[in-house]
Amino acid sequence: MGSVYGKNIRLSIFGQSHSEGIGVVIDGLPAGEEIDLEELQEFLNRRAPGQNSLTTQRKEADMPSFLGGILDGHTCGAPVAAVIYNHDQRSKDYEEIRRKPRPSHADLSAEIKYRGFQDVRGGGHFSGRLTAPICIAGGIIKQILKRKGIEICAHISSIGNIRDERFGMEIPKDLQEKAFPVIDDGKGILMKEEIETARKNGDSVGGTVECMVTGVPGGLGDPMFDGVENRISSIVFGIPAVKGIEFGNGFDASMLKGSENNDPFTVEDGRVVSITNNHGGILGGITDGMPIVFRTAFKPTPSISAEQRTVDLKNMTDTTLEIAGRHDPCIVLRAVPVVEAAAAIAIYDLLLD
Repeated sequence: MGSVYGKNIRLSIFGQSHSEGIGVVIDGLPAGEEIDLEELQEFLNRRAPGQNSLTTQRKEADMPSFLGGILDGHTCGAPVAAVIYNHDQRSKDYEEIRRKPRPSHADLSAEIKYRGFQDVRGGGHFSGRLTAPICIAGGIIKQILKRKGIEICAHISSIGNIRDERFGMEIPKDLQEKAFPVIDDGKGILMKEEIETARKNGDSVGGTVECMVTGVPGGLGDPMFDGVENRISSIVFGIPAVKGIEFGNGFDASMLKGSENNDPFTVEDGRVVSITNNHGGILGGITDGMPIVFRTAFKPTPSISAEQRTVDLKNMTDTTLEIAGRHDPCIVLRAVPVVEAAAAIAIYDLLLD
């Protein structure tokens, strides 16, 4: 059941990029939770395509229709079911893809697994379009968590070799209001230039997203196979194009001494806290009350207009491919709210333990 996530809440994603619609069913949400649909739509708009030259020009409103589970603005105990109908498909752009798989895309692996019966239009079920249903679920759960004092925020931490500042101990107040969410606006300008250069060259560029979760109580998670890192990573890797995840100092910790990486403890307002947060709020798979911090790496989108080497599956010969259609030169900008949504779903699932 590759499209289902969750232990205490069950999230099921359905649809394809160019099918009639895409959607989500969320089972396990308690009754009586107030859902602000306008606030939810504002969250979904952050992920929606066609907003500027830095994203795909496909035009989709991404307005969900709720089929059940919400009544008079509140969850009613039944599974929440929502669908977003697709409108702006250009399926003819993908006719060549069926026999010429895109390098570094799931076209080839899907062909091997599904024996030609897969939906290749727009990437089918492998498309980044399927992150919209994740954002429906995550946007709803973010509202529930906020009432519990838990805040989630992410920003673009790098584009190519250009790096933003990292989170400190608190979420910057205006970060989620920015159209291009970075802490250092000067670095944001350089990142935009990097994306625009890739676009003009018919190419793409990758990057990373850093996410922080504050207000999480200590004691969530379990050691070994059911730790907080495990639960978050499981859903984050459901986001197309994710190639890596690290918590706290992550891989940088491997280059430090223990005296540099360790977080000294102190007592503050009657509770134990750490002076620094190199561990990212998780020790032994269990939260310790400090902010959870993790970074997610996104590869450059494989759909580029520059000529690439591939094969002709029909004739089993080498050939080349020049991809038509509308594609993001960098998916990191639109991935920021998706990472927030994934984190919200994982944290809420843990809270329900």
